[in-house]
Amino acid sequence: MTAIETPRLETARTLLVGAGGAVLFWLIGFPAAVLTGPAVSVSIAALMGWRMSVPSPFRNAVFLVLGLQIGSTVTPEVIATALTWPLSLAVLSIALIVTMLLATTVLKRGFGYDRMTALLAATPGHLSYVLGLSLHLRVDVPKLVLVQTIRVLMLTVLVPVLIAVWGVQGTAPLDDSSVISLVPLLIIVPLAQILGMLFKTVGVPAPILMGAMGISALGHGFDLTPGILPPWLTLIAFVGMGSLIGTRLSGVDRSELMQALVAGVVTTLVACAVAAGGAWLASGLVGLPPGALLLAFAPGGVEVMAALAVETGLEPAFVAAHHVFRLFVLSLFVPVLVRRTRA
Repeated sequence: MTAIETPRLETARTLLVGAGGAVLFWLIGFPAAVLTGPAVSVSIAALMGWRMSVPSPFRNAVFLVLGLQIGSTVTPEVIATALTWPLSLAVLSIALIVTMLLATTVLKRGFGYDRMTALLAATPGHLSYVLGLSLHLRVDVPKLVLVQTIRVLMLTVLVPVLIAVWGVQGTAPLDDSSVISLVPLLIIVPLAQILGMLFKTVGVPAPILMGAMGISALGHGFDLTPGILPPWLTLIAFVGMGSLIGTRLSGVDRSELMQALVAGVVTTLVACAVAAGGAWLASGLVGLPPGALLLAFAPGGVEVMAALAVETGLEPAFVAAHHVFRLFVLSLFVPVLVRRTRA
């Protein structure tokens, strides 16, 4: 790094490129432009050799804002519909197993991956947990990371398109007059940070997001903190989230990327097909829009899919709950498959 190339400059450049991508995608009418635009533009810049990064404090602030906004969608009506969620959670569990079996087979037979690398690369999410397992196994870690990175990036761009093609409209967001007042905001922000730190201590996935979502859900569920976050704040969070996704390709070797690209694309398409089938089936069981079910079933990162749910207005609390459940199922199911694969 040169004297001019400072972390602050990298961050500013990353967010500027992300904002430019958001504007461009908005102008052309691309779905979820403020999230997909930055993800694509920052990814392209990273592949061109530009150093792209987002510092941890900013990343945590993004997760905090998104969690607070998701929690603000929890209402008595949402709680009432939660009684039907076990049906869709059961379908999600089956879809996860089918996705892993199909994607593992594709990576082994179609791309020559060894059994363990194929299994972990095919795991639909929970990357930090998967990488932790890989430290104790004989796997090709670069292939594993690249396939998983391509999955997250593809789903960020592909899922909004599928929702648009499906013709599903989200619920109308609250208007500007319902923006949360300053006093309750100053109360829930530190509480969310404290709960997030506690969640991190006990190993809860996406602890900052989950802590903020939990505090906000309690406040809104009991009507103690009515209102949404200022729209300008959530807009910054969306652009930051999309930019963060794009930074995953920063510093990636192009030859390694090309080798993993096709494998990542194919397995992601397999996962999307299974998720779409499961969403179609579950939508009839729970009476929610297919687009909301697709967001809930899509094997993307919990933060990314939750952000898409907020941006599209498609049942954010429902979507977030299903992705947390997905990580729980994977935490139980993947070790079993690892033991069987090693046997």
